[in-house]
Amino acid sequence: MLKRPTDKSRLPSRHVTEGPARAPHRSYFYAMGISEEEIHQPWVGVATCWNEAAPCNIALSRQAQAVKMGVKSGGGTPREFTTITVTDGIAMGHEGMRSSLASREAIADTVELTMRGHCYDALVGLAGCDKSLPGMMMAMVRLNTPSVFIYGGSILPGKAPQVDEIPEDFRTRDLTVQDMFEAVGRNQNGSMSDAALDMLERVACPSSGACGGQFTANTMACVSEAIGLALMNSSGMPAPYESRDQYGEASGEAVMNLIEKDIRARDIVTYESLVNAARVVACTGGSTNAGLHLPAIAHEAGIDFDLLDVCDIFRDTPYFVDLKPGGQYVAKDLYESGGVPVVLKELRKAGLIHEDCMTASGQSIGEELDRITREADGRVIYPVDQPLSKTGGVVGLKGNLAPDGAIVKVAGIPSQHQRFVGPARVFECEEDAFEAVKARKYEEGEVIVIRNEGPAGGPGMREMLATTAALSGQGMGKKVALITDGRFSGATRGFCVGHVGPEAAHGGPIALLQNGDQITIDAIKGEISVALSDDELAARKADWKGPRPTDYASGALWKYAQLVGDTRKGAVTHPGARAETHVYMDQ
Repeated sequence: MLKRPTDKSRLPSRHVTEGPARAPHRSYFYAMGISEEEIHQPWVGVATCWNEAAPCNIALSRQAQAVKMGVKSGGGTPREFTTITVTDGIAMGHEGMRSSLASREAIADTVELTMRGHCYDALVGLAGCDKSLPGMMMAMVRLNTPSVFIYGGSILPGKAPQVDEIPEDFRTRDLTVQDMFEAVGRNQNGSMSDAALDMLERVACPSSGACGGQFTANTMACVSEAIGLALMNSSGMPAPYESRDQYGEASGEAVMNLIEKDIRARDIVTYESLVNAARVVACTGGSTNAGLHLPAIAHEAGIDFDLLDVCDIFRDTPYFVDLKPGGQYVAKDLYESGGVPVVLKELRKAGLIHEDCMTASGQSIGEELDRITREADGRVIYPVDQPLSKTGGVVGLKGNLAPDGAIVKVAGIPSQHQRFVGPARVFECEEDAFEAVKARKYEEGEVIVIRNEGPAGGPGMREMLATTAALSGQGMGKKVALITDGRFSGATRGFCVGHVGPEAAHGGPIALLQNGDQITIDAIKGEISVALSDDELAARKADWKGPRPTDYASGALWKYAQLVGDTRKGAVTHPGARAETHVYMDQ
C-alpha cells in the first residue's frame, strides 16, 4: 500500500505531535526511536488483551506485530498497548466469575483512557476471550474513531485417547472445554474414573485460541464481521494458523484507509448493522451473552436496542448452522465451510440482511458478499431454506416472572422439549445450587431457581456453567429446567433461562419465588411465568426484606454494583452516547 500525504489538522494526534509547544512531547517519542517522519504521520493505537492467563489471549502479541506492519505500510505510526482480560474458563465456578462481566467495562474504559490520554487517531483492537471482544468493540464505538476489530482466533479441537477407560462418546467427538465441565459431572456421579478425567484434561485444549464451540468468544467474533467492524472472514481461522497474520496486516492497512475516508466506528455500527449481528447470533445458535453485549455496543452509539429487540430478531431468524454446544461442529469446521461470509450470504438469500451497511473495508456488506463464491455445504452450514429450525437458536421470554425479559438457548433442543412446567426449587446463590446438584438434592421435573446473581446483586452476573454442566454430566440436563438472574456460559446446554429481569437485587419477581411455586417456561410462545396472581406477587413484594447483604463493600466490584444498570439494556455503567456533549474524534 502506498503511503499517503498526511493532513493532521483534524486528527487528535496533532495535540501531541505538532507545533513548537509540543517539543517536550516529541522528545519522548525520539527517546523511543520514533523518526521525525513517523511522528508527523497518523497515530494508530494497537490494543491487545494479551496475557498469560489462558490460551485465548496468548497469541495476541504475535498477531499485533502483523497489525503494526500493516499500519506502517499504509503510512501510519502504530503504538501497541495492552489491557486486561478475565478468562471465563479460569474464572468459572468460583468467586472469580464475579470479575468477568465487570471486566468488559474495565476493558472499554482502559482502552478509552489510553486513546484519550495519548491522542491516537484510530484503533485496531485484538481480543481473544469472551468479554474482551465486546469490551474492545464498545471502546471503538464510544471513541468513534476509525476502527478495525480482529479476533485472536479459536482453539483447535481436542481428541481423546482411544482407550477403554474413557467413555465412548468422548472418544468419538471433537473435544472442547465444555466436555471437561461435563466430564466433572460424570466423575462426580461415578460414571467416569479419576484416571479418565486426568487423561481428558491433558488433551481437551491442544493449542492457543479461544474455546472452540459457538460459545461467547466465537459468537462475538461472528458478530464483529456481521456488524462490520472486522474484515470479512477475519474471525474464522484458528489462532495457531499463520494465516491469521495476513489478516492482521490487512487490518492495519484497512484502518489507514478508514482514516483517509474519515469512516468512523459509528458510521459502521448502526441500528441496521446491529440487526445483522443479531441475525448471525440466531442462525448460528450463538451465546445468550450476545443479548447483553449487543445492547451494550448499541448504548455506546446512542442507539435504542435492548434485549427484547434482540429477542424479536432471534424469533424470526432461522437456525441453520450446526455448531456446538447445541450441534456437532466447532469453529474450525465453520471456517473450513466458508465461515461467516457464507452464513451472511445465506441470510441475504432470505432477505434478512441490511446490505447497505458500511464495513471496515470501506465497502458495504452487500459489496463484500458479492465477492463470495462459496455456498452452504449442507453439513455445517445448511441452506437457509432448509434450516435446523425455523426460529433462532436463542429465544427471548417474557411474562410475570420476567417483565423485563429473559433469554434461553434452544439450539439442539427439539421443539417438543421447549416447554417445561414444574415446581420451583429456590437457591439464594450459585454455590448453594451447585452443592445441591452434586448431592442430588433435587428432583426430576423441578425448575431450579438461582437468584441474587444479577449484575448488581451478584455482584457481577456470574455464569452458571459449573451447575449446568454438572446436571448434564448426571444425565439430568433434559429432566430439569434452570432459571437465574445471572448468566449462562456460551457453552451451556439444556433448558436454561438466564438474564431474568428485573434481577432479585432490584426486587424483581424472581426475588419473590418460593419452593413449590409452579413455573412455566415456553420457548415456543416466548413465555416465562409463575402461577401466582398479581395480588399474591404484590403481597410478597410488600413483605420483601430487600437485597441480600453483600461482602463486596469496597473496591472494583462495589463500584460496579453501584453503577451497573438493567440487564435488559446491556448491564452498562455510564449514560452512553445519548448524554454526550463532546466526541473524542472531534476535539
